Amino acid sequence: MKYLRLTAAAALALATVPAAAQDKDKAEAAARAYQPQSVTTRHSGTFGGQRLNYSATIGETLLKDKEGTPQAAIVTTAYIKEPRDPSRPVTFLFNGGPGSGSVWLQMGAFGPKRVAIPSDARDDGAPPYPLLDNPDSLLDTTDLVFIDPPGTGFSVLLPGADPKDFYGVQQDAKAVAEVIRRWLGDNGRWNSPKFLGGESYGTSRTAAVVNQLEASTFNDVGLNGLILISTVLDFAAGSDAPGNELGFVTNLPSMAVTARYHGKASGESPAALAEAARQFAIGPYASFLLKGQRASAEERAAVRSRLSQLTGLSEAFLERADLRVTPDRFYKELLRDRGLTIGRLDSRYTGKDYDSAGESPDNDPSFYGIDAGYTAAVNTWQRGTLGFRTDREYQSISNMVRDWDWRIGGRDENAYLNLTPWIGKAMRENSGLRTFVAQGWYDFATPFFAAEYALSRTGVPQDRVSFHYYDAGHMMYVRDEDRAKLSRDVKAFIRSR
Repeated sequence: MKYLRLTAAAALALATVPAAAQDKDKAEAAARAYQPQSVTTRHSGTFGGQRLNYSATIGETLLKDKEGTPQAAIVTTAYIKEPRDPSRPVTFLFNGGPGSGSVWLQMGAFGPKRVAIPSDARDDGAPPYPLLDNPDSLLDTTDLVFIDPPGTGFSVLLPGADPKDFYGVQQDAKAVAEVIRRWLGDNGRWNSPKFLGGESYGTSRTAAVVNQLEASTFNDVGLNGLILISTVLDFAAGSDAPGNELGFVTNLPSMAVTARYHGKASGESPAALAEAARQFAIGPYASFLLKGQRASAEERAAVRSRLSQLTGLSEAFLERADLRVTPDRFYKELLRDRGLTIGRLDSRYTGKDYDSAGESPDNDPSFYGIDAGYTAAVNTWQRGTLGFRTDREYQSISNMVRDWDWRIGGRDENAYLNLTPWIGKAMRENSGLRTFVAQGWYDFATPFFAAEYALSRTGVPQDRVSFHYYDAGHMMYVRDEDRAKLSRDVKAFIRSR
């Protein structure tokens, strides 16, 4: 019987080999037969007070393996002023996640059209969502190329492709860098002033992509500027992992300005209160945290009192939390007496949970308050006006992050994920490279003090880093006044090259 079982197993293995080979051959044939799409339409608009004509090209770039088999179709949307001028700046932009399509920056901030949603932190409600001309687009200053990285937006992996080759910090950056190089060659823009930027994880991607463009080969793509919007580079600076005290330090200023916004703390302005909170956070509070259980009762009492003043939380609650309040608990506790929670992406937003008994919110009101409008807008614009034809679903936020490879190096680099050194290296090796940083006061996804901490470390030329602050959250451009201010600030940055 034992001999028969082995024989049957061997026969089954032999039978599956041809089937697997056939499946591989079919996948490769399907990938090779894939025809990339490219559609160009022509438009006009008024941006920054300037009337101009522009082309919009939405198309796919095929990324291939060493054997020349297509592995991924990456969608870019390029807006180019006409007549074309290769001496104009060109700016490459993407969003974050990882797993987010470029819908947010494209349809909310910098593209020629934008979706109209409430500017005052209210829910976007039900459709229709108006699609408006965007006078705050950057098109009067720079040509624009929005990139949907692998697995986001309409970009897709082709049959036979291995997700492990694309879904990771360095794999993703390599793919995006190849798309940029290909676009520069196809459009004759190698000598144009070039800017690279992203939002949220898109700032992490910016660091990884600039490392691919400027530092990984001798075939460098020289850049003039990096545009970081809602920055996350040093992941320990915002980590809630037990035992990590740094997150409590970097989150405290965001808690203070949020408490002021909701009438739970006092301060002359967000900027003034943020500075007071910074000084307390890096002084008495950091000292207390580093002492752990060895801190004296007197020091504990003093820190607890000041924390209560800054955060609007009761001393009793702070004591129960051991003077270490995670963001989730803050979202739930700050307005518990009103039966409300606050947002993570934008803490101006409030929501109402099933009940008020829990210690964390049911959901993020600042995300479900805007996502439907943006999804409707990008599908209407790209499928309709721009003419992109596909049966694929646009991935505003995909679930690819579950398989994301966060490794960037050896043991220590993986234990402490920090991409800031790649920006520092690129700036030290390119004396013309500057970095623009935009942060919302009310952003807990990428707190402003964590961004300041990361970019003030050794190796980053401080005279070429500029910070700009906005009276909204993670997507500060949802607030009309901040969208206009962000546009002015970015344009000034590009023009001052």
